[in-house]
Amino acid sequence: MAEEIKKTALNASVAPDQFDWDAFENDGFVAEDRQKDQELYDQTLSRIVENEVVEGTVTAINKREVVVNIGAKSEGVISAPEFRYNPDLKVGDKVEVLVEAAEDRKGQLILSHRKARALKSWDMVNAAYDAGDIVKGFVKTRTKGGMIVDVFGIEAFLPGSQIDIKPIRDYDVYVNTTMDFKIVKINQEFRNVVVSHKALLEAEQEQKRAELISKLEKGQVLEGTVKNITNYGVFVDLGGVDGLIHITDLSWGRINHPEEVVTLDEKIKVVVLDFNEQQKRIALGLKQLTAHPWESLSADLKVGDTVKGKVVAIADYGAFVEVAPGVEGLVHVSEMSWSPRLHSAQEFLKLGDEVEAVILTLDREARKMSLGLKQLTENPWESIREKYPVGSQQKAVVRNITNFGVFAELEDGVEGLIHISDLSWNKIKHPSEMVQAGDSIDVVILDFDEQNHKLSLGHKQLTPNPWDELEAKYPVGTVVEATVTATGDKGATVTFEDGTEAVAFNREMIKEDGKPAIVGDKLPVKVVELRRSTRTVRVSHLRTYSEAKVARENAEVEGTKKAIKKVNSTIEKTTLGDISELAALKDKLEKGE
Repeated sequence: MAEEIKKTALNASVAPDQFDWDAFENDGFVAEDRQKDQELYDQTLSRIVENEVVEGTVTAINKREVVVNIGAKSEGVISAPEFRYNPDLKVGDKVEVLVEAAEDRKGQLILSHRKARALKSWDMVNAAYDAGDIVKGFVKTRTKGGMIVDVFGIEAFLPGSQIDIKPIRDYDVYVNTTMDFKIVKINQEFRNVVVSHKALLEAEQEQKRAELISKLEKGQVLEGTVKNITNYGVFVDLGGVDGLIHITDLSWGRINHPEEVVTLDEKIKVVVLDFNEQQKRIALGLKQLTAHPWESLSADLKVGDTVKGKVVAIADYGAFVEVAPGVEGLVHVSEMSWSPRLHSAQEFLKLGDEVEAVILTLDREARKMSLGLKQLTENPWESIREKYPVGSQQKAVVRNITNFGVFAELEDGVEGLIHISDLSWNKIKHPSEMVQAGDSIDVVILDFDEQNHKLSLGHKQLTPNPWDELEAKYPVGTVVEATVTATGDKGATVTFEDGTEAVAFNREMIKEDGKPAIVGDKLPVKVVELRRSTRTVRVSHLRTYSEAKVARENAEVEGTKKAIKKVNSTIEKTTLGDISELAALKDKLEKGE
């Protein structure tokens, strides 16, 4: 160095035409010294091998680039997005890079951090999976069912259910962010990687839950944030630990959905109702922080009082009416109307109806109340006999038809039964042959049962009994002309000229020539039986000619007997000479000659 200063000083003191320009351009070094210094300088530089992964030091960072020194003649410039998985990168950090080229056309060292990571990524992923280590990943984009995450340069799948322990409202907020993950599954064959952020949160939450539960006490009041709302209740975040408020513990009054009481992210105070250390469950209550509505119910309220309320729930057996916030009474279906045909509460009331009712029972200790609606109207059965005396003719409306009869309504709450046997004097198989629901029908009051609210009605009684006329017109023994209208295994049906139908056994329908009667034959028949209980007329054709024959035979026998008697009388008066002649005559008479 002293020599260099000396040469420089000498050059400075000489005339311009005598200045040693070669020495100046070579910095005062001779060629041999310059070569030697170059070799010494080269030894201070790292040996650069292309496509080799080396470690470098970050020397500068800006939004677009990261400068890395690997000990080469020049520093490498790497695109900043290659380090997006590590937002905490700073100057001085050691990073692995791949030497893509020692120099480009501009003499620039070309490095890649992403490719260096990719070369070792699979080994790093497997090592992290085996060790259960937490890894950093960059959420690149959304995909069907989840997100794509860059982990060690490998694209891993983050299922939507594994992003957070709470429901995700907006997946896009996670895109372009760096998060911690746990590798939960690896497919070696297809090199698929599945990661989870939720697993880390659950482990952290489990620790917090265990710590919180160990300090919990029943009746303890805590503050939390509404985290999730479902049909059956509300999940409240108590500071990393969730508790559930069941829908029945949200309000003393009935609600259809928890959203009627709370909103998402709302801060509320809750009381601890129960907890299970083994199952890590916490049951919370909101309504318990206020007094029960029954405690503030007016002390003057008593059985028989009239109250107003709103139908808040309804079932087949009755309706629940809220007479005060949180105070309900049951109106049983039997207490809604005096009508006996009301079988379901939905036929009379619907949700939201405003009603007026009478208190039937009141139990403050059990917090139960029963109500009645029909008590506010007059009971029609109290004056039923005066209004509808037995034997009176009335108008009714057919409300229901059954196999055994018809239910007809005289007025609202007063309904009676017309038995099938009281519908018509003629035999019918089903009431629908005569009436339909909604028809108006004339009836006669037959009988009452006030205690059970039952009324017996009749319809056929409004017309004369045709059987009385039939018995008078066709007494037993009457012979009439009839037409055979039907035959069967058991017997035949015949019709008289006036339309009256009768039946006969097959043996009674044998004609005089020995052949059975067939449909269409017109024959004389004899009425042999009139059965009022079954409205049945039984006839016989056989008897019309068999009985006449028997009568003739009987007449002939009687004549013969009389002749014999006369002969005997004559014999007694004859002489012995006539005896032989009379004996011959007697013999002929006895033989029917």
